[in-house]
Amino acid sequence: MTPPPPPPPVTETAGAVALPEPSELERIRSRRGLKGILPLLGPAFVAAIAYVDPGNFATNIDGGASYGYTLLWVILAANLMGMLIQTLSAKLGLATGKNLPELCRERLPRKASVGLWIQAELIAMATDLAEFIGAAIALNLLFGVPLFTAGLMTGVVAFAILALQSKGYRRFELVIGGMLGVILLGFLYDTLKVGPEASGVISGFVPGFAGGDSVLLAAAILGATVMPHVIYLHSALTQDRIQVETDAERKRLFRWMRIDVLIAMSVAGVVNMLMLVIAASLFHGSSLGDVDTLEGAYHGFDQLIGPGAALAFALALLASGFASSSVGTYAGQVIMSGFINRTIPLVLRRLITMTPALVVLALGLDPTRSLVISQVVLSFGIPFALVPLIILTSRREVMGGLVNRRATTVVAGAIAVAIIALNVFLLYQTFAG
Repeated sequence: MTPPPPPPPVTETAGAVALPEPSELERIRSRRGLKGILPLLGPAFVAAIAYVDPGNFATNIDGGASYGYTLLWVILAANLMGMLIQTLSAKLGLATGKNLPELCRERLPRKASVGLWIQAELIAMATDLAEFIGAAIALNLLFGVPLFTAGLMTGVVAFAILALQSKGYRRFELVIGGMLGVILLGFLYDTLKVGPEASGVISGFVPGFAGGDSVLLAAAILGATVMPHVIYLHSALTQDRIQVETDAERKRLFRWMRIDVLIAMSVAGVVNMLMLVIAASLFHGSSLGDVDTLEGAYHGFDQLIGPGAALAFALALLASGFASSSVGTYAGQVIMSGFINRTIPLVLRRLITMTPALVVLALGLDPTRSLVISQVVLSFGIPFALVPLIILTSRREVMGGLVNRRATTVVAGAIAVAIIALNVFLLYQTFAG
C-alpha cells in the first residue's frame, strides 16, 4: 500500500492577506523630516519666478522712483490675487489630471480655443520681451556685453536650464527655487543698506493714486505680478507630478499645494515690495537722472550706497532674467500643445517669441520703457486665462470633490471684474487723450 503524500509545506505567508502597495503620496509622507515635506513643494516656486521677472523690476523701480510709496498697496493687492489664482490653477491640474489649455480645448468650441491660443502666444511674446531685455541689461551692466549679444546669450542659458526637465522635475524646480533665493537675498541686502522709513512704508499700503499716469503704472504692476502664462503653466506642473488614487488623497495633497503657494508667493510678494521700497527711499525726489530705469537704478545704487549694492541688484536681475525666460519657454509649450494639440521644436518656439525682444535691443529702443509697456500688454491677457479658470474650477463635474466653494468663486470673480474694469479704463485714458 502506497503511503499518502506528505502535506504541502507551510510557508510563513500561508493564509496571509496581501496588503495593497502604498501610494506615492503615502511613500513620500512616510519619510522623516524634510525628506517627507520637500518633495511636496516646488511647482509654486516655478510659477513664482514669473512674479519677480525683469518686468517687475522695471515697474516697481519706476513706481517707487516716480511716486514714492504710493503704489505699494497695488503690489500687495496683486500678490494676494496671485495667491488665489495660482491656488486655483494648481487645484485644477490635481483634480482633473489635465492642464487649463487642454480643458479649454475639450470644452470650448474650436474657434474659441484657437482664439485663446493666439492671444496666449502674443502674451508669450510680451513676456519674453521683459525677460530677455532684463537679462541682457544685467549682462551689460555686469560684464559690458552688448545688449543684442546679451539677448542671444540669454536664450542659450534658458535652454540649458530647461534641459534639466529631461532629468526629472526636481532638478528644474531646485534650480528655479535657488534663483528665487538669489533674488530675495539681493534685495534684502540692499534694503538693509538703505534703511527705509517705517512710516513711509506703512503709508504706502493706503489705497490711492497720484494722477492718470500712476493708474497706467498700477496696471503695469498688476500685469507684471499676475502673469497669464503661469496661470496656464501651474495646472500643468501639478497635473501628474504625484500620483494620487482617491479623493481623500487629492484633498490631502491639495493642502500641501496651498502651503507651497503660500510660501512661494509670499517670497515673491516680499521681493516686489522691497523693490519699490528701495526705489522710493533712494530715488523719489532725487536729483539723480534716469533713476526710474534699470540702468539708472544700478548706477544710482553705486553712487548712493556703494558698489556692493549695485552688484546685488544686477545679480538679482540676471537670476530673474535667466530663470523666467526658461519658465516662459516651458509655458509656451504647454499653451500650444494644450490649446491646439500641436507642438513645435523648442528652438523654433524660442526664436519666434524672442524676436520682438531682439528687435528692441537691435534698434536701441529704451529698454525700461519697453519693459513697462510689455507689462501693460500682459495685464490685458489676464482675463483670458482667469475667466476660464474660474468657470472650470466652479464646476463639480470637472473638479469633483475639489470644486470651489461659493465664496472662493465669488472672490475670484470679483478679481476678474476688477482687472477687466482697470483695462477698460486704461483704454479710455489712452484713446480719449
